[in-house]
Parts: sequence; structure tokens; C-alpha cells
Amino acid sequence: MSARSARIKKLAVMAMLVALSIVLVSLVHFPIFAPVAFLEYDPADIPILIGTFAYGPLAGIVLTVVASLIQGFTVSAQSGVMGIAMHIFATSTLVLVAGTIYKIRHTRSGAVIALVAGVLAMTAAMMVFNHFITPYFITPDWSDTAAVAANRAYVDTLLFPFIAPFNLIKAGANSVVTFLVYKVVSRYIVHGDAFAAPSGKTPNEI
Repeated sequence: MSARSARIKKLAVMAMLVALSIVLVSLVHFPIFAPVAFLEYDPADIPILIGTFAYGPLAGIVLTVVASLIQGFTVSAQSGVMGIAMHIFATSTLVLVAGTIYKIRHTRSGAVIALVAGVLAMTAAMMVFNHFITPYFITPDWSDTAAVAANRAYVDTLLFPFIAPFNLIKAGANSVVTFLVYKVVSRYIVHGDAFAAPSGKTPNEI
């Protein structure tokens, strides 16, 4: 396959993964904790993680930004700019950490380490994001420092009982599914080896 054909195929696969991400979030989304029903699980990050493992962390970030923007203006338009910003920040953290580790340690155990590290990094990052950034999103007048402080205090009461567990569950579930399906998806869709045994891979590589 020529370099040009390889680039075209890569773009086509990435476009397909973005489309799949949008379809998944439109079909599957539900709250995990009733008191914070606005925090909904969705499997949209699974195709993005697959693309990250296949093409690297930078490709994962590109997939994240494109999918977040399309999702934010279509199926999740009600979440507005805040939803787009959160999705980009959270998933970019996940794919950057997971993708970088997997790129360095391209084995099954490396994938496990990468995904676990990505889940923990995303959870920690969203704790920081929600403490510092979310109060401004939910305060109409940013110059009203008292309102910002009050909203920050409210958000802080949600961090450990709901926000941290939500991100652990969401990212963890999507990571488990990614680990289980990546080998098949990579072989038959990303690399197109439907009728040939994969070459150049060690037995421990996913």
C-alpha cells in the first residue's frame, strides 16, 4: 500500500470511529447516580480509545476534539459549551495518558497499565476541572465573586461522593470494553487483515 493510500485509509477509519462515537452516545446514555442525573454514562470514548491505540495519542486527541464538537452541536446540544469543554478535557487526558503508555509498551500488559493509568488520570483531571472551571460555567456573571465562590463550594460537595466515582466508572467501563474488543477491531477494521494472520506481532500484543 502506498503512503497516500495508507493516509486515505487512516482518515477513513478515523472518520468511521468518530461517526461510531456519535451513534453510541445517541443510543446509550443514562445516569449512574440519581442525585446527579446530569452526569450520564455513555460509551462514546470506546471508538476514540480504539483509534488511540491504533494510531497513537495525538490521533486520539484529534478524534476527541472532532467527536466532542460534533456531539456538542448535535446529539448533546443541551450540554452546550460546558459539555464540549468537559468532554474534550476528560477524554483528551484519558487518551493522552493511555495512548502514550501503550505506544511505549505495546503489549497486552502494557495495554492494561495504559488503560488503568488513563482512567486514574482522567478521574484526577476532572476533579481539578470541576473545582476550578465548572463554577464559572454555572455562574452567569463571572464578576460576581461571591456567586462563583458559592458555586465552587457546591461543586466541591459533589467531588468525592459523585464526580470521582462517576469518572472512575465511566472511564473504567469504556476501558474494559476497549481492551476486550480492540484486537478484533484492529485486525479486521483498522489493519484490514480479515483473511490473513496478523504479522509482526508478539503473542502478548493486543
